[in-house]
Amino acid sequence: MKRRSLHTLLSALALAVVLGGCTKSAPPSVPEADAAKAPDKVRFQTDWFAQAEHGGFYQALVKGYYKAANLDVNIIPGGPGPTMGQLLLSGQIDLAMGRSDDVIVWSQQGLPFEIVAVYMERDPQALLIHDEDPVKGFADLNNRTVMVESSVHWLEYVRKKYHVAINQIPLNYGIGSFMADKSFIQQCFVTDEPYYVRKSGGHPRTLMLADSGYNPYRIIFGTKAFIDAHPEAVRRFIAASLRGWDEFMKGDADAAKAEIAKRNDNMPKELIEYSIQAMKDHDIIYGKPEAGERLGLMTKQRMLELDQTLADLKLIPQLMPLESFVRFDLLPAELQPAAQ
Repeated sequence: MKRRSLHTLLSALALAVVLGGCTKSAPPSVPEADAAKAPDKVRFQTDWFAQAEHGGFYQALVKGYYKAANLDVNIIPGGPGPTMGQLLLSGQIDLAMGRSDDVIVWSQQGLPFEIVAVYMERDPQALLIHDEDPVKGFADLNNRTVMVESSVHWLEYVRKKYHVAINQIPLNYGIGSFMADKSFIQQCFVTDEPYYVRKSGGHPRTLMLADSGYNPYRIIFGTKAFIDAHPEAVRRFIAASLRGWDEFMKGDADAAKAEIAKRNDNMPKELIEYSIQAMKDHDIIYGKPEAGERLGLMTKQRMLELDQTLADLKLIPQLMPLESFVRFDLLPAELQPAAQ
């Protein structure tokens, strides 16, 4: 697996702070910028090294959508080292990508983060299972061992909803154990590990965690201080990024793919194409049209439901007011709650 859990990596920091598929709809509009002003600088941190799952941001960069919005955007790759939360709080970056459930939990812990947009309607995390394994759904996980990140929110949800006992072992971010044991089950990204398993001769299946009923958004977030100080720059960054995502998924994305490969030597063209197809097959970017989902849609109802789920699971001690962890007014006009 290519990413580490932000929830795990921010635990010590939280204590210190407490004591921070396609639709046919038109692409999001981008507000006009005052070209007479100097470009606003935005340092945007991804969750790992350059990859297809960041493609819309690179598309906006190489196609000049950020520049047209009078933004000077620096996309900073993630990787081993300080967490995005630490970098945000120290002012070394301005915006970052993450998951909506993490931000709700961090807000409860006193971390001053705020969600401003969604770039993935469905979480690409899944369970990686051998094709011959009898597990066909989440209810079949009873008394099974699953290798997962050391601190995840979805696991408790699955245990309680499906009334299953799951033995948890820590994720080692590789596929060696999976390849060596036909009964092995582990957490994965549907856009990543299945590719490597197939390349190694395996026959994997996946269970999308979003299909369990636990489905946080993948989001853009930052500190309240930065967002309050630069709302128009954030608004333009969101709109240009969503335009980039729409074109990356449906248009000519060759330049963005080349930029990703240039920035990450371990990102062959075959894997980039695999990841893009997986995002299409699993409705990750656009969501499910039959459910009213579309690119960049972030609804109050879904945020409230996730907030309630986290409270029911005792992952937060009480419900968090929406205004304490998310704002909707920086979204393109057609995506704001009044237009939904």
